[in-house]
Amino acid sequence: MSADVIAPPPPENPTEDWLREERIPHIWCPGCGIGTSVNCFTQALEESKLDRDNVVIVSGIGCTGRVAGYLKLDSFHTTHGRPIPFATGLKLANPKLKVIVYSGDGDLFAIGGNHFFHAARRNVDMTVICVNNMTYGMTGGQVTPTTPIGAKATTSPFGNIEEPFNLPFIAHSCGAVYVARWTSFHVRQLTKAIRDAIAKPGFTFVEVISPCPTLFSRRNRLGDGLDAMKFYKAHSEIRNGADTREVAISHQSKIICGKFVDITRTTWHDAQAAHLHRVMGNRFVPPRNWEHLIKSDPMEDLVAETIRDSSGDGS
Repeated sequence: MSADVIAPPPPENPTEDWLREERIPHIWCPGCGIGTSVNCFTQALEESKLDRDNVVIVSGIGCTGRVAGYLKLDSFHTTHGRPIPFATGLKLANPKLKVIVYSGDGDLFAIGGNHFFHAARRNVDMTVICVNNMTYGMTGGQVTPTTPIGAKATTSPFGNIEEPFNLPFIAHSCGAVYVARWTSFHVRQLTKAIRDAIAKPGFTFVEVISPCPTLFSRRNRLGDGLDAMKFYKAHSEIRNGADTREVAISHQSKIICGKFVDITRTTWHDAQAAHLHRVMGNRFVPPRNWEHLIKSDPMEDLVAETIRDSSGDGS
């Protein structure tokens, strides 16, 4: 008599513990890169060993905006274009939180562009992950600030004529301390970039180039999601440390990927703590982990850097 055959247990999903399974299935189309980016994000969180009670994810409106609702984290699904000011408020109210903004190119750089510029300028301690699919996927495939010249959309049926934003250059020039770009094909590099961005104090930015097979790829005859992966593999170039002015995306050149910026700059919270201590003295009750600022005043360092840069002295 033969023994009963016991079927092996199904393989464990490494992201399962981070997902609100009652919200599954998700809304994303087959071949969409947002789900791939979420997998990389959850892997990065797992490797970071963060206390999930201190992690908050904030999203805006659009396909990528749904990420916040699918993750088993404290989350905020905000109004269109406003995830960064909501995230700033969270960080100001509770500095111990690890605040992560997760949204799309239209939400972050069209109606939300002004907020991005000033959060980076202030160096608010948060990580911004932008899934750039170069279209408004939820509302019909219109032109966004990142749509390449010549690309077809519902609002540019004969090809886009507007110069797109170079997102790494914007982030760098506005003051981000960490800037990286990867495609949804580069899952290992993207996972590491997200992990490094989350670990670094200050305003950090990761761009994820992602396909939208339904509304962008189909209209521009780029094939399905698998075709997009083949395209990213063949038409991307890893160039760590590249000048962000030279990484703009166009149909005529390769997609430049890599870590472009990794610098140290005083965060808004640290600068504010040092300033209040200097002005108020012993009357100021500081937040946690501020004591190091007394030994080295970041505002004095900032003034010295400004004077040195304006004088042209690079020594």
